Amino acid sequence: MALTLEQLNAADLATATGLLDGLYEHSPWIAEAALAQRPFRSLAQIKYAMAQVLDKAPVQAKLDLIRAHPELAGKAMETNTLTAESTNEQNKAGLTRCTPEELEHIRKLNAEYGKRFGFPFILAVRGPRGAGLAKAEIIETFERRLHNHPDFELGEALRNIHRIAEIRLNDKFGYTPELGNDVWDWQEKLAQHSDPGYAEKGQLTVTYLTDAHRACAQRISHWMRDCGFDEVEIDAVGNVVGRYKAATDDAKTLLTGSHYDTVRNGGKYDGRLGIFVPMACVRELHRQGRRLPFHIEVVGFAEEEGQRYKATFLGSGALIGDFRQEWLEQKDADGITLREAMQHAGLCIDDIPKLQRDPARYLGFIEVHIEQGPVLNELDIPLGIVTSINGSARYICEMIGMASHAGTTPMDRRRDAACGVAELALYIEKRAARDGTSVATMGQLNVPSGSVNVVPGRCQFSLDLRAPTNEQRDAMVADILAEIEAIAQRRGLRYSTELAMKAAAAPSAPEWQQRWEAAVDALGVPLYRMPSGAGHDAMKLHEIMPQAMLFVRGLNAGISHNPLESSTADDMQLSVDAFSHVLNQLAQEQQ
Repeated sequence: MALTLEQLNAADLATATGLLDGLYEHSPWIAEAALAQRPFRSLAQIKYAMAQVLDKAPVQAKLDLIRAHPELAGKAMETNTLTAESTNEQNKAGLTRCTPEELEHIRKLNAEYGKRFGFPFILAVRGPRGAGLAKAEIIETFERRLHNHPDFELGEALRNIHRIAEIRLNDKFGYTPELGNDVWDWQEKLAQHSDPGYAEKGQLTVTYLTDAHRACAQRISHWMRDCGFDEVEIDAVGNVVGRYKAATDDAKTLLTGSHYDTVRNGGKYDGRLGIFVPMACVRELHRQGRRLPFHIEVVGFAEEEGQRYKATFLGSGALIGDFRQEWLEQKDADGITLREAMQHAGLCIDDIPKLQRDPARYLGFIEVHIEQGPVLNELDIPLGIVTSINGSARYICEMIGMASHAGTTPMDRRRDAACGVAELALYIEKRAARDGTSVATMGQLNVPSGSVNVVPGRCQFSLDLRAPTNEQRDAMVADILAEIEAIAQRRGLRYSTELAMKAAAAPSAPEWQQRWEAAVDALGVPLYRMPSGAGHDAMKLHEIMPQAMLFVRGLNAGISHNPLESSTADDMQLSVDAFSHVLNQLAQEQQ
């Protein structure tokens, strides 16, 4: 019989500790200490309480917990001495059915890992979906994590232990994150579409208006219809737009959504999570036959990443009237203009101006997005409240010196462009760190026609500079540009800088941020406020209407723009619940 919160909250300490037995391997002290925070309002609150107990524990206690876990497919499995919970988990992952070759390989990995770190490899083998990881993925993860820094791997082991405990707690309470599973499944299915050259390698790449991109648009539009949206269309820039109507036609509209294009060899959840979370909410409203006092408009923005053409935010930009005709003549790597790509896709370019939204008819814009960073993951917090989207500036630059013979040019006679850029790279690292919340990146570095025996005469590089406020960003930009000038003067170099993009910071509208906060608090999840270092479609909509974002924790140190990008169905469920809560808040306010 499934455990209930009422039972757990009402039980005496010894009984309650027994009810939570087995969550953390041979370590009942974690649950016992967490029970001091009763009464619990949700499973999420229990999970965080236990994570906090372990976070505050001494390092030795953490090591003892890790070492209490069995090796994967190790001796405990072979001798049938695993706990019932571990047996169930390893069985679901297929580890109890390994071939002799697989067992031998895993044994070697166990030995190498134990020698390097001093504790066993820990992996939540039931995975982010809870259904079990494939053996190949388990082995691949094992091999990858062998190369982590010991301190990082200690944290990663503990995070996986928390995930194991989360799944075990769900089992005790008979809880399944059904909507989170659906959101997970939509993203997995959509990831089947990928551009040529990447699909063959099992990599995900969906760039603007390719066959894969258009297939994604069709798939999303079909799912929207299945969910009960009243109107679904693919608009003149390729946005997928679904509308769920209000009880009355003259009501205002809540706008939400995110993008479905990806970076090259990227992840499955960046952007797409923000499409499928509101879709799940609309489907539930439709199943209940419920209409709200406002329309819901969910947009799968066609382009945000700027991977095929230099212009970015084409999808969300069109909705605010920011689509420039000169963009149509931009060419991709194959020489295909944006105009040609849009015509080939059957889009009506003349209709793009008609896409501009009238802000007077909208309540605002909200967006759910995977965090794309390590903060929530490290804090063991599933949801984050975005306070502002960082302002940014991007530059394409070149340092110019004199190419000369590497053997005959004395060190004090050189005009080495690459060394000048290297000096700048170290400076921007220190300058951004000085602010605490600024970031600076030299993501591209190239010595054209470079040779092993030639002093570099030219060095091309990029700068990506971001900060929570425009003033902080501009101060950093000014300092870095001044440093480029100083380096060039000191080293006898010339340089050029071209501003490629500048975006203003987008602070969250206070009333909308507060709605997200109320929703997260209602779930029993701690409130954590944070800026967004990445750009989002919300920063475009911010130009014409109030906006606010909700972040969802990522796995694998929160990595994004990477195939390892991931999140759990449990955290996705929490984001669906938070979104539904915001809808209900708005409905009450509109009555």
